[in-house]
Formats: sequence, structure tokens, C-alpha cells
Amino acid sequence: MQTHLPRVVALETESIRSELPRPSAPHEWLAFPSTAPEQVFDRLQGAAVVIVNKVCIDRALIERLPDLRMVSISATGSDNVDLAACREHGVVVSNVPEYATVTVPEHALMLMLALRRNLLGYVADVRAGRWAQSPVFCLFDRPVADLFGATLTIVGRGALGEGLAQRAAALGMRVIYAERHTAATVRPGYVAFEQALAEADAVSLHCPLTADTHGLINARTLAWMKPSAILINTARGGLVDEAALAEALRAGRLAGAATDVLSQEPPREPNPLLAPDVPNLIVTPHMAWTSAGAMQRLAQGAIANVDAFLRGAPAHRVA
Repeated sequence: MQTHLPRVVALETESIRSELPRPSAPHEWLAFPSTAPEQVFDRLQGAAVVIVNKVCIDRALIERLPDLRMVSISATGSDNVDLAACREHGVVVSNVPEYATVTVPEHALMLMLALRRNLLGYVADVRAGRWAQSPVFCLFDRPVADLFGATLTIVGRGALGEGLAQRAAALGMRVIYAERHTAATVRPGYVAFEQALAEADAVSLHCPLTADTHGLINARTLAWMKPSAILINTARGGLVDEAALAEALRAGRLAGAATDVLSQEPPREPNPLLAPDVPNLIVTPHMAWTSAGAMQRLAQGAIANVDAFLRGAPAHRVA
């Protein structure tokens, strides 16, 4: 009697610039460099396991795929998968935690340093010939501030937030953790959300995107921050009201901001943060996580989760 091997489908291998290994457990393998939304259903026909990075696995799709038993997310964030629907239909969801605990904190720290020292402004000045025209030996007409002694507020106390905290403390920063903005009480080791933003010289976001955190940074919460403060976002674009942030920067109500993420990626439609008149803003193209070592750990972790599921012992479950 012939038995069918579980079909494992990788929908977007191009999203990880590291070779995706094959599961060691017996399986049937299908892999696609990328997958458009209208292709997802057809490609997952008969699939027991799907490997995704940013492809959306929503309730409507899950309900049309009775063979699907497992979603392996090649990322830590799971906002592209309907976890509630997966639980209801018995679909296991696993992610890859802590693969980026070096690369993302380093990127966030780099962005903080660049903003506090006005790096891009001075680089532009030199290229424009302003240094060559200076009557003195240097240029120092842009404000420069040290990280030493500054207060860093971290929103999200997972591995990435902790990783940044360790690096910031090594540079002499005072680190505080913001309590959840919906919390009725403040846990030991945390500071009330409004107070944490008000005390900050820099705020760095490291929390997941959920219904509760969508638009967490908005006109109201930005107003709690000092005009001299900066905002860093290496988490998810949807955490920030982008129009409100752009307006705060234009109005000088915030000294600077840097983001590695946008609400739509890639930004096919006009985005308020990509307008040419937004000052003191650095935007990088969602690449904080992309060091060679991190991508290798991510690829291996996503496949290890598939193997664990196929062996009957799911690991790193988020649903």
C-alpha cells in the first residue's frame, strides 16, 4: 500500500539570502522564489506544511486548505498569520525566536548614534563642499549629542530589546523599559508608558504588531516625548502613525527618527515618511535582520521547526 509523504511548500525562498536546507524527515518538497497573493491558494493545494516569511496566511485561506497542518514562519514576528484561525483549525504555527539578537540591536544602536551625532547631515555637508569652504578647521554647526548619560526607553522586553539594552548600558546610557500602554498597574522593573516616553532621550521599539499596539506611536504619544528626543523603529511599521511622525519632525516637535520598517513593504504607494521634505529622518529598507549569520540561523531554524513538527514534537509554537 502506497503512503503519501507530507508535502512541504516554501513560498518565498528569495526572502532569505541563505540556502534553505531540506527537512531531514521524509517529505515531498516544493519551493518557489516568491509568491504573489493570488498564487498562494493554488500552490498550497495538498500541502501539509507551508514555510512563509511575509506571505499572508489568513482565515479565509486556512478554511480552504483542509490538508494544511503546520505553518513555519521564517521570522520572529507572526502578524502575517491569523493565529486564532490556526488554533481553531488545528494548524500548528512555529516561529524562529532569537535569530537576530545581535544584528537588530546593532542596527538600532547604529541608527541612534547616527541621529545623535548628525552623521548624515555632516556627510552631506562634506560632499557638498561645505567643509572645504569652512574658515576654520572643522564644521560644527549641526548639533551633536552623546549617548553617554542619555536615557533610552525600550518598548518591548524580548530578546531584541534586551540585546539593545546590554549594548546601550555598555555605552553609559540609562535604560528603562516602558510598561504596556494598556496596563492598569506597573510591573517591577518597568516605567509607566507615558512617563517612560516623557523621560526618554531615545525611544526604541521592539514589540510585536498586534491589534493593541497598532498605531502605538501617534500624535498623542509623540507629544509626550521631549522635542530633543529621537525615535527608533526596527520592529514593525504599523506600530507608528507615519503621517503623525512626519508632521512631528517637520514641526520640530521631535529631534529625529529612524525606521527600518514601513507600514507597506516594499512601499509601492506614497508613504508620508518618504516625502522629500521630512527632516532628520533615516529610513533603511527592512534590512536590520540581514547579517549573513542571522540569515543562516533563520533558515536553519525554520527548517528545524518543520522537522520537529514532522517528528510529532512541534517546537517554538506561537499557535
